[in-house]
Amino acid sequence: MKRVRCPKCDNFIQFDETKYTEGQSLVFVCDNCKKQFGIRIGVSKLRALQREESKGNLSTEEQTESVGTIVAVENVFGFRQEHPLHLGDNIIGRRNKGDEVDVAIETNDPSMDRRHCVINVKRGKNNNYIYTIRDNESITGTFVMNEVLSPKDRRRIEDGAIITLGATSIILHTPEAE
Repeated sequence: MKRVRCPKCDNFIQFDETKYTEGQSLVFVCDNCKKQFGIRIGVSKLRALQREESKGNLSTEEQTESVGTIVAVENVFGFRQEHPLHLGDNIIGRRNKGDEVDVAIETNDPSMDRRHCVINVKRGKNNNYIYTIRDNESITGTFVMNEVLSPKDRRRIEDGAIITLGATSIILHTPEAE
């Protein structure tokens, strides 16, 4: 099953993408706000390909380097999301229109803050990546491997680290482990 978001009210609509072919256009009517909108199957893959082609025109400083991903699983529904990380601070939080976060997790979990925690990625001496997490003054706290981070605590994390933000868990995947 695939989920699409209504552009007007952010309501999710689920459909079975296996019944349609790539490039086919679909029209939906949102149950919540009655807005009609359309999508094309496979467009996100096409846009990703276009972004890769346009990156070739950028200088090496302008290109963003993929330094790993986090996989988010909302415990209530089990909807899996994968988000890339970049060098420097990656602010992680609940998706909300107008909020500027680097990793916007789509969830209805009210116990996850809009700017819940920060994962910092930097290059080490051996040209490997070092991942450090800190809580961003969240209400429910940030748990790393079932241990809560104190307000000023910074903890180094490695591939496979399980981080709990409210009722949502995220798992760190590093490129070295792949």
